[in-house]
Amino acid sequence: MPTNAEKAIEIFKDQEGKADGTGEWFKVEQGRINAFADATLDHQFIHVDPEKAALLSPFKVTVAHGYLTLSLIPYLQAAIPVTTPKAYEGVTMGVNYGLDKVRFPNPVKVNSRVRAQRELITAELVNPNTIQLKQKVTVEIEGESKPACVAETLSRLYYT
Repeated sequence: MPTNAEKAIEIFKDQEGKADGTGEWFKVEQGRINAFADATLDHQFIHVDPEKAALLSPFKVTVAHGYLTLSLIPYLQAAIPVTTPKAYEGVTMGVNYGLDKVRFPNPVKVNSRVRAQRELITAELVNPNTIQLKQKVTVEIEGESKPACVAETLSRLYYT
């Protein structure tokens, strides 16, 4: 009898190359940028000093750290509707396994709104109870033509 993961892999394989959808907008405010600067000890003025950024930065306002944008991906993805609920039957947990490629084509200016789009690149059965998903996640900025971040994320789903 096939395991839950072995059943799910067939569903995921049918979704490869297809978009999952788009999440909800999320506003990136100065308080969050400052908290990230404190957590990472990266207090470069372009992130935390609005007056100096207005004078010296080409963006004229503070911008979020690229890694802050990247770190928002799990939250932003949570707002993307699940298109294949049967594929998740029996999942006990999911973990971030890593990244294959990350780019930051456009900075996130303070008070901008961002959201994620996701596409399944590949699904792989790691063992009878584990699936690895490689997904392309694009973090869009409202009103901008170029995204803030494009990342190939790796996650593992563990099944009962």
